[in-house]
Amino acid sequence: MKTSSTLILAGALCSASLAAQSATFMDAEWASELCRAWNKSTTLTTELGGDQWAANDGGRGVKTIQMYRDKCGLGSKVELEITNKDGKAICSRGGAVKNASPDYGVDYLMHATDEDWACMGSGAFGCGAMGAMTTGKLKFSGPKMEAMGVMGPFNAFLTLTGDVPGDKSACP
Repeated sequence: MKTSSTLILAGALCSASLAAQSATFMDAEWASELCRAWNKSTTLTTELGGDQWAANDGGRGVKTIQMYRDKCGLGSKVELEITNKDGKAICSRGGAVKNASPDYGVDYLMHATDEDWACMGSGAFGCGAMGAMTTGKLKFSGPKMEAMGVMGPFNAFLTLTGDVPGDKSACP
C-alpha cells in the first residue's frame, strides 16, 4: 500500500513532467530548456568555445542565436545567449529576445517550416546542417563562412532542437 506522501510525491513529479512537456515549440520556456540542453552537450560547449566560434562576439561578451517557426512569424523569435567562459561556449540564457539589434557579423537568425525543423531535429540523412543550408530548409542570416567552419557542432545544435520537446500545434 502506498503512503500518502508517496502519492503526493508521484503527483508532483507527474505535474512537473507535464509542465516540462507543455512548452510550445520555440517559445521562451522551450528556449530556456534548449539552453540547458546546450550546456549538457560537450560537442557544443567544447568545440565552439575557446578562440573559436563563441569568441567571435563583436566585443560584447555574448553571441546570440535567434530562431523562429515560419508559420508563427518573425515576432515569435526566441533567443539563446552564448558566452565564451573558461574556454567553453556556454548558453547563459534562453528565452525571449533581448538583442533587438543583432550584428549578423557575429549573431545568427534562423527560421524554417515546422516540417523542416522536424527534419533537422531528427538528424535524418539530408536533414543535417549542410543539407539544410544548401537546400534552403533553413533560412539563415549571420556569418555564413563561420557557420561552414563549424558544421559538426552546428549539426549537433540543429539535432538538439529536436531533442527538446515542444508542442507544435500552436504558436507562442
